[in-house]
Amino acid sequence: MLNHDLAAACGGRFLLRIEDIDPARSRPEFEEAIYRDLAWLGLDWEKPVRRQSEHFAFYDDALEKLKDMGLIYPGFLSRGEVKARVVAHEAAGGIWPRDPDGAPLYPTQERALDREQALAMIAAGRQHAWRLDMDKARALAPVLLEWTEQGEGPDQEAGTVAARPEQWGDVILSRPDAPVSYHLAVVLDDAAQGVTDVVRGQDLFHATSVHRLLQSLLGLPAPVYHHHGLVPGPDGRKLSKSNGDTGLAAYRDRGVSPAGIRALLAGYGFILH
Repeated sequence: MLNHDLAAACGGRFLLRIEDIDPARSRPEFEEAIYRDLAWLGLDWEKPVRRQSEHFAFYDDALEKLKDMGLIYPGFLSRGEVKARVVAHEAAGGIWPRDPDGAPLYPTQERALDREQALAMIAAGRQHAWRLDMDKARALAPVLLEWTEQGEGPDQEAGTVAARPEQWGDVILSRPDAPVSYHLAVVLDDAAQGVTDVVRGQDLFHATSVHRLLQSLLGLPAPVYHHHGLVPGPDGRKLSKSNGDTGLAAYRDRGVSPAGIRALLAGYGFILH
């Protein structure tokens, strides 16, 4: 709704994108529910809708470009193996670095893995994910990497924000169950669709650092970002389907009107026209 209102206020285009890169979590009924909920709110968007699952070849071209630049490598460690390393390291009194979401950073030893050995492991069927070598990538990007923020972060006001992608370590750009990561797909889609303003929740504020790095490496334009607060659940955390939190359909079924939803959001401090 904030995105829609901003587009209307400046005479811009309001775009809806279906981010369905994870086939295990993306189902037709979920997509239909999105259309139904947004239409009920009175929102109208440009057609046709861009569906990420229809553009895997487009994303793969960018992945190959990063491979040619020597910026990505195959990581073979499973989540369980990484967790075991972290537990052992911390049990010995060490401190394992973590990303802004609190997840441990991926070990970096595989950056130096011999290319022929890595290709042999892949040919032998070893599961792997393609990861960005953060040190090499950061060295190629401008020393001063930043973005324009017109909303606010969890601890940051509007203005120019210094990007710190190194906080995320060697992020995944492609894995067996999802040919492209959210980070890579979203920056490519934004550029392909001519997006000038990105409106999204504060839970993605710090991830913008990774997006600015990828935009710089791939020669893509940088949108202006508007991060907003989140509607909390009863426990104070952001709403989540996995926690069974109430969705828009439940409010609609209880007789709440779209105007009622706007009033609810206004109560949380959102500015809606």
